[in-house]
Amino acid sequence: MSCGRSRRLNKPEEASWPILRLIEWTTSYLADKGAESPRLDAEVLLASVRQCSRIELYTAFNEVADEATRGAYKSLVQRRAAGEPVAYLVGFREFYSRDFKVTPAVLIPRPETEFVVIAALDFVSDRGLSGSLRMADIGTGSGNVGITLAKENPSWNVVAIDIQPDALEIARQNVAHHAVDEQMELRCGPYYAQESETVLFDIVVSNPPYVTSNEYDDLPATVRDYEPKIALVGGDRGTEVIEQLIEESTPRVRPEGALVVEISPMLEADVTALIEQHALWQLHKVYKDHAGHSRVIVAIRA
Repeated sequence: MSCGRSRRLNKPEEASWPILRLIEWTTSYLADKGAESPRLDAEVLLASVRQCSRIELYTAFNEVADEATRGAYKSLVQRRAAGEPVAYLVGFREFYSRDFKVTPAVLIPRPETEFVVIAALDFVSDRGLSGSLRMADIGTGSGNVGITLAKENPSWNVVAIDIQPDALEIARQNVAHHAVDEQMELRCGPYYAQESETVLFDIVVSNPPYVTSNEYDDLPATVRDYEPKIALVGGDRGTEVIEQLIEESTPRVRPEGALVVEISPMLEADVTALIEQHALWQLHKVYKDHAGHSRVIVAIRA
């Protein structure tokens, strides 16, 4: 069975625009518009219109699209050329080999954030933890980190918290999609929201806003003009939210529990200092991302 159809970008002869040529033309067009990954963008958008996987496109290179499909594809390509992120155009982003629904209400999951999951899993393994564990995902956004952890072990329970109701609704839909309703609790509010102070967590994970106010103006337009500012900017220094997170987590994490936080590589020294200066936290490990940049810090509750 073939997967859907394609478009020919206003060319006179439909038969002269099979899928392969269409992808190649779009790749060149998006490259001229400054897209960082034009071929990938062209394929993802076309696969979305045809409701198939990218791999299936490769088995349909000689097929030609109908007019409706061409029109839908053209619309997406034009929006991408104007800077709109592919993830928002197709409505999902892959994270840790799973698809998560995204809208402009939530930050688009990045590959670097997978190191938050890796760090949390390493902590569990290194400490020999087993059985039911209680975790919190602060600033959950789409829920990608908390849901991924819940999927890793059915005995783990995760409280996912976000200050934005619209973001929490997307997280709720992703919780249902990944069938972790029984493991996840969603809370709306800052930091630990209405969570009882008597409940201690084994692990707290967070991808907090850490872009400085000045850096925000220099972000690529495809980020600055589309993704939620509240999920990006961490204050004038970039560490304000992280500093508050450390303080709020102190009475909420059990002794020997962990706080796993994504950071900007440029803030490593500042965040490390915040932890080392705190009497109840000890720096455990710093993870580097695939580019070799410091990306995740793990602290242990004393």
